[in-house]
Amino acid sequence: MNKFMDWMTDSFAPKVNKFAKNAWIAAIQDAIMAAMPMILIGSFATILSLVNIYVKGFPDFSMIGTFSFGLFSVFLSYLIPSAIMKQKKHSEISKQAGLAGLAFFMILIYPKIEPTTGIISFDSNAFGTGGMIAALLAGLFVGFIMNLFTKIKFISEDSGLPDFVAVWFNTLLPIIVVLLVGWLFTFQLHFNLYEGINAVFEPLTRLGQSFWGLTILVFLGFSFLYSFGISSWVLTPVLYAIELPGIAANQAAVAAGNAPVNIFTVEAVTLILLGGGGATLALCIMMAFLAKSSRLRMIGKASLVPSIFNINEPLVFGAPIAFNPILMIPFWITGLVTPIILWITMKLNLVPIPSEPFQMWYTPGPLAGWIITKSISGLIFVLVIFVISWIIYYPFFKVYDKQAVQQDLEWAEEDES
Repeated sequence: MNKFMDWMTDSFAPKVNKFAKNAWIAAIQDAIMAAMPMILIGSFATILSLVNIYVKGFPDFSMIGTFSFGLFSVFLSYLIPSAIMKQKKHSEISKQAGLAGLAFFMILIYPKIEPTTGIISFDSNAFGTGGMIAALLAGLFVGFIMNLFTKIKFISEDSGLPDFVAVWFNTLLPIIVVLLVGWLFTFQLHFNLYEGINAVFEPLTRLGQSFWGLTILVFLGFSFLYSFGISSWVLTPVLYAIELPGIAANQAAVAAGNAPVNIFTVEAVTLILLGGGGATLALCIMMAFLAKSSRLRMIGKASLVPSIFNINEPLVFGAPIAFNPILMIPFWITGLVTPIILWITMKLNLVPIPSEPFQMWYTPGPLAGWIITKSISGLIFVLVIFVISWIIYYPFFKVYDKQAVQQDLEWAEEDES
């Protein structure tokens, strides 16, 4: 165990963190973070839709979600190339790169143009999370072209022309190249790049929506890597590429009169992140009210409010759970057991599969269970997860608390001497 811990600490974790800081990966993370408010607004629309169940004649706010969360891919197509330019230290052309990404994405999703009226129509599913993978690839391609052409300048920086004029002319060629690629595929070869990209990545998304996909990715992202100080944001591009199209497909299925089938969504996973990754709320309560160690009681009470809102960094790095063999083990076990229970429960229809976006992961567990599933069974499910996590953590907590008490005494003796 010691050799494994040393390898993870000294070799694996630094390499993963270095990978996460790569300009291209960091740009995707920055873009998703920048678009997060629009996702949250879509979640508010879901909350308001609950009122419709109980109040007749209450206004339909679904269009708010359509023009916020429902335009997520459009936002990404602008934000990703813009973020890449900033990561590559070319901030002066970040807006132009974003506009080129937006234009390329609009061509990519194969618009239909009525020759007599000139009316352009699009598949609205491509604007939302259904077009997320296409938006990611479009953004990366535009970022690559724009970055490549920064070495070619028609107007040098020391010219007498204003900077904005230099930017105009220096970005003309890369933007033309980008649009020519889109024009070639869509209007000359009549090849639907959007559908082609989704077809290529369909096996990946299907694998992600499988039992093993859900279990492994939730375990890796929210427990295993996190226990070594590696944030789940490292896997954000992969997780969101599976989760967001998943909830969009569920929403479309319900609108068409069918049942939702995708379990691996942000909404469903939120139900098992009670207190944060590894369902640590139970451990936090144990520390706050059951610990004999004054140090653990203090950490538990300080972490209690954040934990209620599913923020467990104070606990993970304060208890600590990270790099702590005693608490890492139940952290891993919980990270494996809870997605398995989630999958089985929803496959057996004991808890409804979420069908509307709700990205407010910081909502306290029982309330989130009711809002996300629109059922009492969802609330009960969250309470069951809490009980299970309590049972898993308790024996390890007792061992760690005993060690902490002894350590507190040793530190007190050292201070006296």
